[in-house]
Amino acid sequence: MSTTITTSSEANGNVSAATARAAASAAATAEATGPQPVTMAKALNTALADAMSADSSVLVFGEDVGLLGGVFRITDGLTATFGEQRCFDTPLAESGIVGMAVGMAINGMRPVIEMQFDAFAYPAFEQIVSHVAKMHNRTKGMVKLPMVIRIPYGGGIGGVEHHCDSSESYYAHTAGLKVYTPATVADGYRMLREAIDSDDPVVFMEPKKMYWTKDSVDLVELRSSHEERTTAGRGSEGRAAVARPGTDATLIAYGPSVPTALAAAEAAALEGRSLEVIDVRTIVPFDDDTVCESVRRTGRAVVIAEAHGFASLSSEIVARVQERCFHHLAAPIRRVTGFDVPYPAPKLEKYYLPGVDRILDAVDDLQWED
Repeated sequence: MSTTITTSSEANGNVSAATARAAASAAATAEATGPQPVTMAKALNTALADAMSADSSVLVFGEDVGLLGGVFRITDGLTATFGEQRCFDTPLAESGIVGMAVGMAINGMRPVIEMQFDAFAYPAFEQIVSHVAKMHNRTKGMVKLPMVIRIPYGGGIGGVEHHCDSSESYYAHTAGLKVYTPATVADGYRMLREAIDSDDPVVFMEPKKMYWTKDSVDLVELRSSHEERTTAGRGSEGRAAVARPGTDATLIAYGPSVPTALAAAEAAALEGRSLEVIDVRTIVPFDDDTVCESVRRTGRAVVIAEAHGFASLSSEIVARVQERCFHHLAAPIRRVTGFDVPYPAPKLEKYYLPGVDRILDAVDDLQWED
């Protein structure tokens, strides 16, 4: 990533432009009533702005999150609205970013940091595993780390290695971390607000290929619902969702694999087969009840994930379901995952990523009776 030298006059111009965009966006949001077409990027941006407005201890920092608004524009307008002390750029030093966030969280702040791309977080992995995940336990509960590590992850954008990794298994394996991954626009807002409110550290995995997908949602209602759920002590954490009901088999997916699973279920319906789709939502904590209730009803399951299959989160899901649903299974659980090779060149990613055809092939292999 190149460094650009900006003069003070140019910077002031950029700030003014950003301020105008933020004001226009805020006005549009305020005027909009009822469900509107909203991208996941907009939902995440709104969640950050609402959290910063609600709590002055929430601050955002990372590489290019300030004037630029982030590589994917998730932090667009936050510096203009809240100032450079609340949303600011950092040097290209991921370990330093996480280390600074740890110190801030220990001292009563709620930092939300961005790793920019999935594999860019690897230099900070030692900080995350040795300190972020262990501080609460190390201090016998005396020290909390209310911090969120935002990681855009997954493929489907025509990127290269270090830009399309699915690294969720590393974090899910690390005791002491919560791991969230939204698959809908509404969940993008809801789950990021809940992650920021959490007193435990959350690794928030954002499916980058879904940033510009649109759903019809009411951001005003989402904001109001979050306040009500917070007051009532209810939330999305540890609760999977039935994204599509079905009776013949269960497709278990999370994050960027959920739309693929839904597309496969739609295609299967044309062939007369009813597939239920479960959106895991929070990887840690994991909702065994919802997942297993579905598998016990259908008797068959396929786990879908973009990440490598070997020693992965998909392996863990298979193990958990098999242990709890063994006597209800009509066939061994199948997996459709990324292949066990480094992420391929852009022209080859369509062969690497799970697709509808691979999912339907796995479903056909679930020992159906003729």
